[in-house]
Amino acid sequence: MKNFLAFDLGASSGRAIIGTLSDGKLAMQEVHRFPNGPVEIDGSFYWDYPRLCNELKTGLRNALATGIKLDGISIDTWGVDYVFFDKETLAMRRLPYNYRDQRTIAASEKVWQKISQADLYKRTGIQCMTLNTIYQLCAHYEEHPEDFENSFFLPVPDALALSLGGTPVAEYTFCSTTNLLDPVKRQWDWELIDILGLPKEVFPEIVPAATPAGMLSAELCAEFGCGPIPIYKCGSHDTASAVAAVPAPLQGQWAYLSAGTWALLGAENDAPFITAESEKESITNEGGVGGKIRFLTNIMGSWLFQELRRVWNEEGKNLSFNDMENMARNSEPCKYFINPNCAEFAAPGDMPGNIRAFIRRTGQGENISDAEVIRAVYDSLALYFCSKLEMLEKLLGVKYACLNVVGGGTKDGFLMELAACALDRQVVAGPVEATAAGNILVQAMADGELPDLAGVRQVIRNSFELKTFAPDAVMTEKYNSVKDKFLAIAG
Repeated sequence: MKNFLAFDLGASSGRAIIGTLSDGKLAMQEVHRFPNGPVEIDGSFYWDYPRLCNELKTGLRNALATGIKLDGISIDTWGVDYVFFDKETLAMRRLPYNYRDQRTIAASEKVWQKISQADLYKRTGIQCMTLNTIYQLCAHYEEHPEDFENSFFLPVPDALALSLGGTPVAEYTFCSTTNLLDPVKRQWDWELIDILGLPKEVFPEIVPAATPAGMLSAELCAEFGCGPIPIYKCGSHDTASAVAAVPAPLQGQWAYLSAGTWALLGAENDAPFITAESEKESITNEGGVGGKIRFLTNIMGSWLFQELRRVWNEEGKNLSFNDMENMARNSEPCKYFINPNCAEFAAPGDMPGNIRAFIRRTGQGENISDAEVIRAVYDSLALYFCSKLEMLEKLLGVKYACLNVVGGGTKDGFLMELAACALDRQVVAGPVEATAAGNILVQAMADGELPDLAGVRQVIRNSFELKTFAPDAVMTEKYNSVKDKFLAIAG
């Protein structure tokens, strides 16, 4: 029996979960949960890194209070963001920027003057998104060059591990989200970094997932009254850990959807797939556990529902997510559509107003009710999943028998139902805590308890009850009849 502590931080919440691996099965126990989100200071968005470090300490304290002996600790988070540290003191230089901060818009234009978007994609295989680390670092260097002097940066999960005693190295799967990696060599693209004029000395060493990376610091061991605990690198980009935990079928082709604040839909490849067609379709080649490539597309996910609920509840409507789902169920299907990835939905703001403005601007109607707004999101996400999966199939020349959906989005049964209808194939949902499960089981790989990625997925199949959603013929026909209309609106 082995016990591992996973810290899984998303863009809206974080949790600490103990995973116990015994007789080929995984049991998980949550010991801490806390809210997360951007903080606004003088018009810019940041992450409260010191608070997150304290939340990790609370989670560790709670885990040790259970009396369970921990055999490892690892951290995964959202992608692209980073923290700068002084090389000598290891002090944080400034609060880390949040990827939704708008400073990167101007920076992106300056990057493209040095290297075209097409050439950048050919080099890195990463889709063009102005929130990517490449644009963040260039904006940061222009605004605060002093932060780059006698310093280094670490991706957020590695920065958090550093606060516990981890070594100052960066894990591969996260680094692949930076848009600064050579996807074949799995290392920094130093020529690209030279083109951008960024100082090479701030870039950390890259190590693969399932790697030992330090021990809990002596100070924390003394504070908590515990012995040394290894710190491991999981798939530190949360989607990499989630994909590692996909209960992939043993036979046939499969695709995945990691459904959370972002919905990441893709396939697992052995090598990068970089063509003009994949660039046109905004497909990205991110790193996976075991040296795999996550060939995927980013779709705005539960962020849309989260922002709708936040705004409405600030107005005093007091809606739960179940309330919103029921409102959508009772609303006319396919009346209105949006482009879920429209830039105006990306930043915190008036989500209901922005969706209504999109619907009006695209000539679909006026006087849209709250229920119709929610239903538009549901229908548009389901149809967007379908269009992106069909595009993956066309690019790779495969036909997927099912879509494996993991993560918190699987709790939204209505979205799973509609996705099955839009795709006209089975949707297999679960596990909900895929990211934490993947984090834990990749630690077990680093510990030597599991042999490889196939062993991880066998444990997942042994341990979790999965729910299968089959398409409803009537709703599938309805979606088929409106696909062209949706694509014309969504672009």
